[in-house]
Amino acid sequence: MCGIVGYIGSNQAAPILLEGLRRLEYRGYDSAGLAIHDGSDLKVIRAAGKISALAQLVSTANPHGTFGIGHTRWATHGRPTENNAHPHLVNGLAVVHNGIIENYAELKARLVAQGRTFSSETDTEVIAHLIDVELRSTPDLFEAVRRALSRLEGTYAITVISRAHPDYFVAAKNFSPLIIGLGNGENFVASDIPALLPFTRQIITLKEFEIARIFSDHVELFDLRTGQPISTPAQTVTLSIQSAEKAGHKHFMHKEIFETPKIFTDTFLGRIKREPPGIVFEELDLDADEIRRLLIIACGTSYHAGLIGRHYFEEIAGLPAQVEYASEFRYRQSVLLPGDLAIFISQSGETADTLSALKEVRSRGIRTLAICNVMDSSIARAADQVIYTRAGLEIGVASTKAFIAQVEVLLLLALYLASCGSRIPRLTPTELSHFIEQIYRLPAVLERQLAEEEETVKQLAARFIHAHDFIYMGRGINYPVALEGALKLKEISYIHAEGYPAGEMKHGPIALIDEQVPVMALATRGSQLKKIISNLMEAKSRGGIIVGLISRGDTETRALLDHAIEVEDVDEYFQPFVNTVPLQLFAYYVADLKGTDVDQPRNLAKSVTVE
Repeated sequence: MCGIVGYIGSNQAAPILLEGLRRLEYRGYDSAGLAIHDGSDLKVIRAAGKISALAQLVSTANPHGTFGIGHTRWATHGRPTENNAHPHLVNGLAVVHNGIIENYAELKARLVAQGRTFSSETDTEVIAHLIDVELRSTPDLFEAVRRALSRLEGTYAITVISRAHPDYFVAAKNFSPLIIGLGNGENFVASDIPALLPFTRQIITLKEFEIARIFSDHVELFDLRTGQPISTPAQTVTLSIQSAEKAGHKHFMHKEIFETPKIFTDTFLGRIKREPPGIVFEELDLDADEIRRLLIIACGTSYHAGLIGRHYFEEIAGLPAQVEYASEFRYRQSVLLPGDLAIFISQSGETADTLSALKEVRSRGIRTLAICNVMDSSIARAADQVIYTRAGLEIGVASTKAFIAQVEVLLLLALYLASCGSRIPRLTPTELSHFIEQIYRLPAVLERQLAEEEETVKQLAARFIHAHDFIYMGRGINYPVALEGALKLKEISYIHAEGYPAGEMKHGPIALIDEQVPVMALATRGSQLKKIISNLMEAKSRGGIIVGLISRGDTETRALLDHAIEVEDVDEYFQPFVNTVPLQLFAYYVADLKGTDVDQPRNLAKSVTVE
């Protein structure tokens, strides 16, 4: 889950690499480093901490060279120290790596027995030593890398540069993301598109078990296992540089929350029609009549989206749905049935547990559908079919707009399945038309809500910056929203927060409530409002400070609360959208007022590409 960047061309490499690393810092930020080839030797500079620490060292060392690689790290093996930072240098050979080598301990033991000395605690250094061993029998760096990688078990995206090979470097991929950027007399490599936006729009996405030899004027692609050359056309990236910048907002997270209305529109454009009413997924080839059960598999925020999706599939489409944590599902002897459709949700499309679960499900003959935000990502490629959420680039580690887009896609998919079967459809045209009109209306609702409620939410957040614990509770379709609200608060403010089904509070969690524990109750109008009011009164009678998310104009519920956030009164199926946004803003302002690092919270990274 680290960030890789590489450059070869006619310009000084260090400034280009640093800029690329800054744009990848969301992938990891506990240490960073560069290796610059000056024409005769490699200069390696590494630092613990964020990119700014590395930049200071580079400014002092002033390395010269038009060829180099860089890395920003999120630790998996070894502490976040300078010794464990990448690149790892062995006998004039430097390696940067993203992923986990599962058999590294066994390989390291053999290398130590051969007299090799290690200077770090990382699994990556094993790769450098293996390549160096292979260079003893072949002078070809490309072939040495290919042979070394054949001995690895696990996941990797790597880039390798050698003192003895000043005209090219090698990049290879298995599981972890890696792209090549094509320029005029210069070429690049990176873990993700943002690193390349200032320099090129032409990219090649490496697929599993592909390896590249990258020169300044051309790129050669090969099958990693056979060594046979392959040809992959470049794609043009249409993303703007500004989309990867803050656009006047203090943090990326704030910017991305305010992009929600536009993203909601982008996600449904071309997928719904009014006359006659219908849902259109041109990318799908599904026979709704053949689906007997939906199996939704995801992690973190995407898992919460899946829980909301379960409501949509069961209540709108009449299909049984089961939601699983990918990290648990893949280690259980789960029962898969004919007629199952397995849906895998991942913002990045690179989530390691989700990808492994997908491969397991496919190997057992079950149809798979991915819901991803990143085009041509590993999960998107591995699934039988894919729906892209169109949420655009999301830089903030805590997912916001991408969550909204995931829930929207699940709603659209439920409507699609409810209306496209050859049997009597679950939805009449009138009912479907009602849903479609609400979808068209929602972006304006979200826009107005952001404009009108931000200051209220900010003032409310200021009251709770010293809280140590927070309880979120909801019922029905709002229970997953409570889970997601609590997750956002704990992710970026470091306040312990937990979400519960409100009806379960009396079965244990209510013991936590006293005058020091505030409660966020999702109490918007709907079929379970009376029940949630009963639950919040139980919490209030124990001394809890009750904050309520209520429908606009609901003075009766407001009178029962200590504090309230009013949201637009919408149909229950659309409450996850209008209720989630203020909870995201609340978490944002609590964290911002506390002074935490909102966009890069400690111990987290944007794409969890390792187990």
